Amino acid sequence: MIFRKTKKEDIAEIMTIISDAQQKFRENDIDQWIDGYPDVVTIETDRDRGESYVLADEDTVVGTAAISSLEEKTYRTVHEGEWLSEDPYLVVHRLAVTDERKGEGLASVLLKKTEELAKAEQITSIKIDTHRKNGSMQRLLKKNGFTYCGINYLEDDSERFAYEKII
Repeated sequence: MIFRKTKKEDIAEIMTIISDAQQKFRENDIDQWIDGYPDVVTIETDRDRGESYVLADEDTVVGTAAISSLEEKTYRTVHEGEWLSEDPYLVVHRLAVTDERKGEGLASVLLKKTEELAKAEQITSIKIDTHRKNGSMQRLLKKNGFTYCGINYLEDDSERFAYEKII
């Protein structure tokens, strides 16, 4: 398994993974990643900023995530709780794994690789948010040592559960 920055030729495989995840969300009545988000422009922008990563098995992309050290405006305030730390952090967005490899722990591998990036940059915190109904992501985060910190609201006022891990 190789963890690396996204290349232009990875975009089509990433979009297939994203599309499959969007379909699963619709099937499970989760209004996350709807209305065409994230789209190819979002993924290309992540790549252009150096924030898009893939997990690849040989030449096949099996997982993806956007990982950034930029401040997340919507993380400034957490409702009904508080962050564990006010220190600089990495934020993870658009984490997804190919349907064909679900259940193999690849999402956990992506989170572990994020920890390695944070440690290399001497960052001690990772933050992530997810939809209230996205139980599989909530279980993944708990399994990987993330702590529920409260609720944050996206720019469109959508509610998200906020999690943080101190490393």
